[in-house]
Amino acid sequence: MTRRWLWVLPAVCGMMSACPEDEAPRRPDPTKGTITGIVLCTDTGKPARFANVQLLPAALFHSSGQKQNGDLDLDETAVTDLDGRFTIEAVPPGDYFAYATQAGYLDPERAVDFASLGPKAGEDGQLAAALNQWKDHFVELMASAQHTTGVTIEIDRGAEIEGTVSYDDASPAIGMRFDLLRKTAEDKWIEVGQTGSNWTLEEASDGHGRYRISNLPAGEYKVCTLLPDKDEHAAERICAGNTFRTKNAATIKVSAGETRGGADIAIPLTGMYTVAGRVTVGVDGHVPGQATVHLLYADDREEARSRGIRKDGSFSFAYVPADKYIVEVTDAKDARGQGQSANSEGGANSDSSGASDAAATEEHRYTDKEISLNVQSDMNDADISLVEAVKAKAGEQ
Repeated sequence: MTRRWLWVLPAVCGMMSACPEDEAPRRPDPTKGTITGIVLCTDTGKPARFANVQLLPAALFHSSGQKQNGDLDLDETAVTDLDGRFTIEAVPPGDYFAYATQAGYLDPERAVDFASLGPKAGEDGQLAAALNQWKDHFVELMASAQHTTGVTIEIDRGAEIEGTVSYDDASPAIGMRFDLLRKTAEDKWIEVGQTGSNWTLEEASDGHGRYRISNLPAGEYKVCTLLPDKDEHAAERICAGNTFRTKNAATIKVSAGETRGGADIAIPLTGMYTVAGRVTVGVDGHVPGQATVHLLYADDREEARSRGIRKDGSFSFAYVPADKYIVEVTDAKDARGQGQSANSEGGANSDSSGASDAAATEEHRYTDKEISLNVQSDMNDADISLVEAVKAKAGEQ
């Protein structure tokens, strides 16, 4: 699912001392109001200095809500001063919720269960569901024309998990990325954070292999380090408890505001191999336009890794531990012009001028397929040949 939660990611000034100067005040507008207030840290009672503050129109909390105060620039973030105070001017009249974020304190990005926001609800419905999960941490207020509304926002210290990552020769593992899972009330394990680019979490181990993951709500967690790869979902993970399987990972319980250490991870230097192959279509051996390859553990079909095929149909997984696996190919399809050879380039009929006839392009889908592998060494021949899916007749479901 594509996640575009810009409300969760307020712009952070590159240089804190320059923030107040860079935020030019809005011109007075008699049809709009002003919001002013203070942000306080509940653990110290002190002002939250240089914290980020944002207003959210109340209509966003309803999947069918019209953005009545749509004139508000939701990407604009107020920054508190040395007294923890902030002002947002020229706010359109209406009902709002306000919240604040600062390093070390609870962050909605770390608390919202994004996995529960199904795509069927649509983007507005997903946004409303995400906001409502964090609603207890918002402050409700109303902006009125020619009126200044005061508000106090409190932020709670987040929990932290820290440890070290090293190789099994005792040298530090530097620059490692992480995957964090939290246990829900339904005893399910969900991924913490949201996918911004290729990585769910920004944290990485330092030059001594030390790491710290902060801004977390209280709960029960599993933490894994990810071996280097361009794509998080294709990276091998080694979890606390020194296991490749997340189901066997050590659990870490943290209470509100607590820092829990000792979540150490050791990365083995031997016993991992490469699994590679190529996906083609059996009729003529052409490469589908797209396909996803999943590496599953054979005993319970738990997904270890996944990635899309390359342009030549090839795929590879590095650092695969010895075990029995299933390689499954799903979502394979391409588009070709009617009467066009599958091996020809372009995917649509073209005339001599280079123009394509889009109406003549037909989508071809291919049946999912899997093979079994017993990985005990490097395997470079995990090739899979697909067949075209049978198309449903008119009127059939």
